Amino acid sequence: VQLQASGGGLVQVGGSLRVSCAASGNIFSINVMGWYRQAPGKQRELVASVTKRGATTYADAVKERFTISRDNAKNTISLQMNNLKPEDTAVYYCNAQTTRIYVGTIDYWGPGTQVTVSS
Repeated sequence: VQLQASGGGLVQVGGSLRVSCAASGNIFSINVMGWYRQAPGKQRELVASVTKRGATTYADAVKERFTISRDNAKNTISLQMNNLKPEDTAVYYCNAQTTRIYVGTIDYWGPGTQVTVSS
């Protein structure tokens, strides 16, 4: 599985950004896709995820501000980020998780895209 992210950039406090991620390769085994972020000096953390059936999970810090969506036909996910705050500044990583019998669960990561929120 290969992941390619797009979007991100620099925005002022209260602004909006959208990041998208396209999966290719062995896409049929992908179950969960999501976005993680890592700020300088901090551990990587889950931002939001969505299953193949559309069930979503959000970090408490982004609930009511971020929305994750998934297009199974195009093998893409997007994260709409509204009302951005300085603490949202981080490198955002696309993640895809495959689950296969006898293999188990494997995580794949995109290269990361920078999101910077200026105050």
